[in-house]
Amino acid sequence: MSAHSDDSQTESLPPIAPDFRTPEMEMAEKGAGVPDASELALEDINPLNAHLFRENRWHSHFARLRAEDPVHFNELETAGRYWSITKYDDIKAISSRPEIFSSAHGISLGFKVGTEAQGAFPPSQAPFISQDGKQHDEQRATVQPSVAPRNLAKLEPMIRERTRELLDSLPEGATFDWVDAVSIELTTLMLATLFDFPLEDRRKLTRWSDIVFAIPQPGGVVETQEQKRAELVECVQYFSHLFDERRGREGNDLVTMLANGESTKHLTAAEQLGNLLLLIVGGNDTTRNTMSGSVYAFDRFPDEFAKLQADPGLVKKMVPEIVRWQTPLSYMRRTALEDVEFGGKQIQKHDQVLLWYVSANRDEDVFPDGDTLDLDRPNAARHLSFGWGPHFCMGSRLAEMQLRVLWEEALPRFERIAVQEEPERIFSSFVKGYAKLPVQVRRR
Repeated sequence: MSAHSDDSQTESLPPIAPDFRTPEMEMAEKGAGVPDASELALEDINPLNAHLFRENRWHSHFARLRAEDPVHFNELETAGRYWSITKYDDIKAISSRPEIFSSAHGISLGFKVGTEAQGAFPPSQAPFISQDGKQHDEQRATVQPSVAPRNLAKLEPMIRERTRELLDSLPEGATFDWVDAVSIELTTLMLATLFDFPLEDRRKLTRWSDIVFAIPQPGGVVETQEQKRAELVECVQYFSHLFDERRGREGNDLVTMLANGESTKHLTAAEQLGNLLLLIVGGNDTTRNTMSGSVYAFDRFPDEFAKLQADPGLVKKMVPEIVRWQTPLSYMRRTALEDVEFGGKQIQKHDQVLLWYVSANRDEDVFPDGDTLDLDRPNAARHLSFGWGPHFCMGSRLAEMQLRVLWEEALPRFERIAVQEEPERIFSSFVKGYAKLPVQVRRR
């Protein structure tokens, strides 16, 4: 099926201003090779820099903030004032107070509250994760049944069969990209199933997922903001056609649920774009990067892999520890609705607050030696990779099931999955993951 043009559905996607840039674009302009945190003045530490994540050099920056300034202030021209929250208990405390720290202005660092940036999506296109209270609860409830335990139990045999077929097809003794061949393929097949999306077009979902938080740069995932907008218009057009097909029908797929749900059926595809992209990224990026991260982690910590091989029953303990160690989304944002003192700092109304899950999951007070993968870690399930509070990831159980099934099927098949060179990492401080991971497999 091809996308159908529908100008009425795409007019609400704003034009791009010639000088448009996001806060992440502004930070990226500061360049690569940021000094180690020990070489910087405390006020000059800014963990938002995507180069730190692509270079896998973020650890010392968060470690110093946790130790010296766990509620840390920065300011950018585009974003205005914002705070980095890096300690586990502080993040839980803020997540538990939506009446003060709201999700309603966006999930990643955005423009100054109250400023209209031409090229940004208007509030009508905000996903339910960027809403609070009743509106959030109603829209979330519309799609929640797709990942309810009963539906997951129905999905698991299909996930297992697809995983077996894919792992059996992998070449032995030849280098291939685990990200593309395994992680993307398995998660995109799963996402296409949840959407009842044409399987022949499933890699469109991968592409739309990739561009949502991509920072435009020459040779990057997208090169310009105009290109990014054009591809999101294609996404709107494609789903507009699917919505039109499924309105008034019954079905358990996400598109039918959104097209007919009481709180979502009045929305156009353009207005649904935020929800669609949330579900695409949530169902694709996070699981795929944890799948890739598990291979990379076991290559770095071979004793832990040997422990798993000796006792495959450890897979269930492995899953939360891998999710903690990887932390596929680095942070989520809240916005202060009033002046408030927190952690001895004066947070002002409209300040943005970044909850750095990637730091909380390394917090020495909760996870000793957190940079190390430890399958015997007793409290791994307390990780914050899925968030905390009313916005806890609704697809967490599906992600855990996919990771569990992958390793239940990989262990009897492979003696080793050997990483051939350091992975190419995603250029983002929001999505923490892998663009390429060259590996070779040795079968049993």
